[in-house]
Amino acid sequence: MKILLIRLRLIGDVVFTTPAIRALRQRFPDAELVYLVERAAAPVLSDNQHLTKLIIAERPRGFRRVIYDLQLAQRLRAARFDAVIDFHGGPRSNWLTWATRAQTRIGYSMPYRRWPYTHLVKRPVQTEPRHSVMNQWDLLSSLDKSFAESPDPERDPVEMNGNIETALSVYKKLITAGLIRSTITGGLLVRDKTKGFVVIHVRVGTPFRQWPIEFFIETIVTLATFDPELRFVVTSDPSDPSTTNQIITEVHARTEGPTPLVTSGDHFGVAELRSVIIGAALFIGGDSGPLHIAATTTTPIVGIYGPTLPARSSPWRSTALITESVDVGELPCRPCDQRHCEPGDFRCLRTLPAIKVISAAKRALTNQLARKLAT
Repeated sequence: MKILLIRLRLIGDVVFTTPAIRALRQRFPDAELVYLVERAAAPVLSDNQHLTKLIIAERPRGFRRVIYDLQLAQRLRAARFDAVIDFHGGPRSNWLTWATRAQTRIGYSMPYRRWPYTHLVKRPVQTEPRHSVMNQWDLLSSLDKSFAESPDPERDPVEMNGNIETALSVYKKLITAGLIRSTITGGLLVRDKTKGFVVIHVRVGTPFRQWPIEFFIETIVTLATFDPELRFVVTSDPSDPSTTNQIITEVHARTEGPTPLVTSGDHFGVAELRSVIIGAALFIGGDSGPLHIAATTTTPIVGIYGPTLPARSSPWRSTALITESVDVGELPCRPCDQRHCEPGDFRCLRTLPAIKVISAAKRALTNQLARKLAT
């Protein structure tokens, strides 16, 4: 059996499909599982042991996109897939699903987007918010009734695998940056016993989820005062290094006493970022791809939520792991469609004070330290 899975982009949304990938492999151990994804999100799946093959869909501009997609469609049709599951549900994935001519084509029942599918899955009508992982999982039941049971983060967590080469490369970079202090003892590399570093992701892909930069600065300064041993890695959009540099400069200017070690992590790619987070004492960030990459590790997390709801997109992982979700609370405009800010002032983010994130970070660090001391 050959099954094609499609989720083209957005790192967090691709992460949300990984429980379904593992479940499909468990149900169909001999199947050929192929995943179609665009290059930016491909590192999430590049080392996924449940997939047989990864197909990278490029995004050329203009008329070249039409030519490219026609050629890609020919490749997909020639592969003769038995089933296609379209997790994405957008115009491009719609058309590529139809172009495979697979006997079974599964997708969401949405206006103007039903035509490519042989099996339609309706979004459940509900009064309470529902996690995105569960929405992705719904599509599996059209392929096999054994998937009728809802996923559970204890049994079906998100996952992203790494490789030893990336891990060693990142480890060396962290030592060079002074984020990990190690010594050679008896020919062995021994890591020190300090409390480690905090990864703070400060820039998300949309202004609707962007917590104010000045609040991130306040958070770092306060945590550095709370625990002078902490070090910080600030990550942002690689195309916007000025934000990271601004934060580092402001933190150094505002810190009283010893200057904390704050360094940029913008040079780390997606796979490297996960290795950095694995070595961290804490991850802090908004509802974006890096937050959900962090969810694939055991590192404590503080997630920041503005227009989105934790019930829909909190880190999908075991409740035994330390996870704090901080949001502004109820607002009449929340959650929003993130196409325009109805009040016009992004109040869901600007009225979420730094002290709430700082308090959550302190709890997470304290609880993690207590667990280490107890083992």
